[in-house]
Amino acid sequence: MAVRRVLLAEPRGFCAGVEMAIKALSWMVRVFEAPVYCYHEIVHNQIVVDRFRELGVIFVDTVEEVPEGAPLMLSAHGSAPEVVLAARDHGRFVVNAVCPLVTKVHHEAKTRARKGYTVLYVGHAGHDEAVGTLAEAPEAIRLVEHPEDIESIAATIADPSRVALLAQTTLAMGDWTDVMDEARERFPDLWTASRNDLCFATTNRQEALTLIADRSDAVIVIGSANSSNTLALAKVAEGAGSRIVLRIDGPDELDLEMIGDAEIVGVTAGASAPEELVNAVIAKLAPSEGIENVRVTDEDEYFPPPRELRDLLPSLDILLSVALGGDPDKARELGGAFRDDRTVSASVVLETLKN
Repeated sequence: MAVRRVLLAEPRGFCAGVEMAIKALSWMVRVFEAPVYCYHEIVHNQIVVDRFRELGVIFVDTVEEVPEGAPLMLSAHGSAPEVVLAARDHGRFVVNAVCPLVTKVHHEAKTRARKGYTVLYVGHAGHDEAVGTLAEAPEAIRLVEHPEDIESIAATIADPSRVALLAQTTLAMGDWTDVMDEARERFPDLWTASRNDLCFATTNRQEALTLIADRSDAVIVIGSANSSNTLALAKVAEGAGSRIVLRIDGPDELDLEMIGDAEIVGVTAGASAPEELVNAVIAKLAPSEGIENVRVTDEDEYFPPPRELRDLLPSLDILLSVALGGDPDKARELGGAFRDDRTVSASVVLETLKN
């Protein structure tokens, strides 16, 4: 049976932090001679990473792999303090593209640790964001993945009145609240931030998906398997009772037989998935009655380029224009001049990188 309608979640796809990081790496690719290096994947999306690889970006797991004097970007997920320090050695030009919301959690972790708190950090072991945060105060932070972890950790805490709770920004809301409820029961004086650490974009995408999940015969979540917020979306859809939930990188992984006789299909995308993939998936679904946009809020947050690039913006505009024959209008067509960063989307910039 053919798909009749697609319910399209809004917001979806790139968040402000991903927008900032992708555009920043794009500027570096255009200005510096290859190779440009990036510590860890710039964002957790295989198609985005592969596109940058085609342009000469080399993704590394250790700073020691980066030659002296080479341009280096640190990923949006945040890096351990010792990594940031090591990156700046040997004359490297370093751009730290860490998401400001992750920086906020790093700051909270250091502040609570200095005040003598034991910090319970809700996150996924081995995730780049979790690794970077745990390194901020390793002697004071305990990783919590499940509510049942609280009991064993509690036995190691000397002062139960000084316990703080922080979180990986890309968690499913249910994962955060389940652990928070258990921690509050165990530690009545538990400190948490006045506003929880979950990224507003992550929360918005989960809320939008909740609105369409119970109306859909099947839900398609677009994003890579190593993307925490993408996996959280799939979990939200399952929790909302969706009969069929597919997590795919893009249209090439979509077999229409996988959605069976679904007539109404919900579609969303993780925070590091390009809009071009959403469009291609919908084209493959070919809904006979078109698309219904289901919106929970408008996102207008903007994170400016990393400080290291902001300091160079005037020079970068000149360099890019010269590379294009002295044509500033052509610079805008190919993803926007640097001074126009706010008005140019990362999806447009990423698309033009293929040209």
